[in-house]
Amino acid sequence: MSIEIISWNVNGIRAVGNKDALKWIDERQPDIMCLQEIKALEEQIPEELFELEYANRAVNSAEKKGYSGTCTWSAMEPIYTQVRHDIDLGHEGRILEQDFGDFVLFNVYFPNGQKNEERLAVKMKFYEDFLNYCDSLKEKGKSVIICGDVNTAHKEIDLKNPKANSKTSGFFAYRARMDG
Repeated sequence: MSIEIISWNVNGIRAVGNKDALKWIDERQPDIMCLQEIKALEEQIPEELFELEYANRAVNSAEKKGYSGTCTWSAMEPIYTQVRHDIDLGHEGRILEQDFGDFVLFNVYFPNGQKNEERLAVKMKFYEDFLNYCDSLKEKGKSVIICGDVNTAHKEIDLKNPKANSKTSGFFAYRARMDG
């Protein structure tokens, strides 16, 4: 069985919707569409984003208005959908988990840690808790698919301003590990 999954950080679903930036979905027709940083409550997500009709739409909005959030559309109904407040303690709408039988899909908007040391600690705890949870699913024989925005750059080409970001947590820690 072949399933196409598309993942995209839209940085505001209403703004993207106003620009018809998601209309290409109608042509591509992916089985699953995962969006991160939607910055909207469920009722604020425009119905006319694309013409393609999905069997299921799941939304995990942040408690803070206009912030973070994830949304997943799927052509098939999941066995279950849940948000992971046990990992996302700030209720920032960062994780949607859906079990589709053959696999468990995570749509994740990982925290950014560059604000300060406290936020970096939140980011690192999020990573640890999330990866431990995924390992527990794999130990139970589940196949796990993770998609989303990890807020960590692998190479300079992954950043708009690599020199300016050379000491930010999403790039510096990776570079230090690779260079050291």
